[in-house]
Amino acid sequence: MTNRFKKNRKKRGHVSLSHSCIRKHRKHPGGHGNAGGMHHRQILFDKYHHGLYFEKVGIHYFHKLRNKFFCPTKVKVKASKDNARLIDVTQFQYLKVLGKGLLPVDRPIVVKTKLVSKSAEKKIKEIGGDVEITI
Repeated sequence: MTNRFKKNRKKRGHVSLSHSCIRKHRKHPGGHGNAGGMHHRQILFDKYHHGLYFEKVGIHYFHKLRNKFFCPTKVKVKASKDNARLIDVTQFQYLKVLGKGLLPVDRPIVVKTKLVSKSAEKKIKEIGGDVEITI
């Protein structure tokens, strides 16, 4: 194609010469392709291509609703009217009783809770206690 048919001929003498501003149109100032994904284009890669092009870091739980995972597991002990101890876990905002540790064998205990593990229930029943599930 001859020069007289090229669009660039009409822009001769203009400062930008078809590249919109006074600055010179350099070839690839940011690098070719995905260059700079760990450096100067990191925000774009993390925002739109999270863990896709480079190594995955950590566990990604998108839109984690923390109330679903709220389950504290400590126990407070109170004395009851009869010989058995009454442990009301829900009163102190603990939801689950776990079976780790030892229980006193001098008298049975009654546990009021929302959630209980199988091992905890087994240990409580072994010493003659009972588990009350509340909703």
